[in-house]
Amino acid sequence: MAISAILLLMAVFPAILSEVMIPMKDYRDHPCKRTCRVNAPMVCEYDFHAEYFYTLTKACRDCPHNVTDCNRPGCIPADGNPRAVLVINRMLPGPAIHVCEGDTVVVNLHNKMAGEGMSVHWHGILQHGTPYMDGVGMLTQCPIPAFTSFQYRFTVRDPGTHFWHGHLGLHRSDGIFGAFVVRQAAEHEVHHGLYDHDLPEHTMLVNDWLMELAVERFANHHQAYGDNKPASMLINGKGARHIFYDTVLNENITTPYEVFNVVRGRRYRFRIISNGILNCPIQLSVDNHTLRVISSDGSPFKPIDVESINIFAGERYDIVIQADQNVGNFWIRARGLDDCVTKNVYQQAILRYAGSAEELPHRPTGYEFGDREGKKLNPLNKKGTDTLIPVTQLENLHPPTEALKVVPDKTFYLAMNFNNIDNFNFYMGPQYVPSAIDVGHYHILLTPQINHISTTLPPSPPLTQFHDIPQDMFCNADTVQRNCSEEYCECVHTIKVDLNDTVELVVIDEGKFMDANHPMHLHGHKFRVVGMDRLNKSTSLEEVKKLDSEGKLTRNLVSAVDKDTVTVPEGGYVILRIHAINPGFWFFHCHVEFHADIGMGLVLQVGELDQLPPVPANFPRCGSWSNTPTKA
Repeated sequence: MAISAILLLMAVFPAILSEVMIPMKDYRDHPCKRTCRVNAPMVCEYDFHAEYFYTLTKACRDCPHNVTDCNRPGCIPADGNPRAVLVINRMLPGPAIHVCEGDTVVVNLHNKMAGEGMSVHWHGILQHGTPYMDGVGMLTQCPIPAFTSFQYRFTVRDPGTHFWHGHLGLHRSDGIFGAFVVRQAAEHEVHHGLYDHDLPEHTMLVNDWLMELAVERFANHHQAYGDNKPASMLINGKGARHIFYDTVLNENITTPYEVFNVVRGRRYRFRIISNGILNCPIQLSVDNHTLRVISSDGSPFKPIDVESINIFAGERYDIVIQADQNVGNFWIRARGLDDCVTKNVYQQAILRYAGSAEELPHRPTGYEFGDREGKKLNPLNKKGTDTLIPVTQLENLHPPTEALKVVPDKTFYLAMNFNNIDNFNFYMGPQYVPSAIDVGHYHILLTPQINHISTTLPPSPPLTQFHDIPQDMFCNADTVQRNCSEEYCECVHTIKVDLNDTVELVVIDEGKFMDANHPMHLHGHKFRVVGMDRLNKSTSLEEVKKLDSEGKLTRNLVSAVDKDTVTVPEGGYVILRIHAINPGFWFFHCHVEFHADIGMGLVLQVGELDQLPPVPANFPRCGSWSNTPTKA
């Protein structure tokens, strides 16, 4: 159906069109990309085809020598490095979803990856009443087998900037991710008067990037001597790293940068998403422009003007950029921190004013030029100051909720660390050098854990097949039978709360073995970040508990910001408050892929099994199977 015909239908028969589902490839030609209005929901259907793919395929023809070839359908130039990728609809990032609050989203996911099960999580969408659509393989659903399809269907009630990504294995590290933006009607958008334009093309996905499939790096790091440091970065799937020589121009060239177009004198809302995969927070800035930050993880707060933002894996920030400079081109700079410092990982995009030449900005490029001075939001492992603004200094524009009552119903202390424990998944057996005699190039693989427990996924999803799981697979710090400080402990790490509880999580990064950051993401609920501080280079569960008992951990129970992802300062803590109103089994985990994949997470069970919404009819089942004959 032609777009003109769709628009005519929208004007004449809006009620009829709301029931029409039209699968399109991307937001650019999807009828759900529209001006949002109150009480005018639509059903927005997308077809996702997952497959193995490659950068710079034959579809790229003469890219990057002919830049227009780089934009051909099926061409993924990335940063110019040839490597295998996993993609949806042969796009990197995958198809963006731009819808309105109250829309019903339908995604038909077709798995064409031979030998790979998969699932997709809708990061930031809380799935009230639809926990079965959360997309966590082996927790909320069975993996979608190769050559089969699965239909996700849910209503979006969580406005803001979100994203979708693979949630099984390392899939999101290799390309299975994309933007998911839920807009509101103007009268519901509290910051509507701060900008002139909120354009889908001003959505910015940033991520660190490997030179090979993530599973290769993962296996090398955990079983051999490979490092886990990223070497590159992408902005909307593009960037410049690999150098090509152009014989016609007689000069070096690269694959193209992403370009964001603006008109001088106008104000633009940019939606920035981090699909960070490793220990690489990203400092983002725009040359000659101030960033007015207005929301994070879909939740608005009192605007704050800064020169740069640190964005941790899984976080999202909305900013307003005023195009108040002379007409020209300006670098948007993304600079990697922590493990990205080793290889000076950075990437750039272009902010281009209308009327300027289609050329690169004249200011120099390089890692060091991304270190913007001035006020910075969300510092890495630093105490807050006048110029280093932690998220606890942000002022929520939503009123206090039950999550902020003075005394919570339940409090849990969760201590994270890289523990010097022999992980039997990697070390047991005489063929390995034990850590006790670790010397020279034999390195210890420290195990990231919570309360000295590595979480493992169960053989069946507990959300739908709880009784198919051996109950001794579940544990937590109060029920585990071993001394986990001295031997490796692994289970389906689960803490349980009652429906409607106010829950407080005091999350501690003990920081005893290495510099790191752990951006913690919660499914199914937002939390209020009521406290945060870095105490020292390292701390301990015992020290934080003692300080808390002495009344020395400050809590903001009035205007704490809402988020679903937050980093925990090394040698410090964050205090999170949740009003547990969404029954289900919800993952709480580090969003650094290699940390989560070997156990840094836990399951928050909210409510009893009989309080869960009904399981959808004919919902797929899975689990272990044995051919043991039954006794007569």
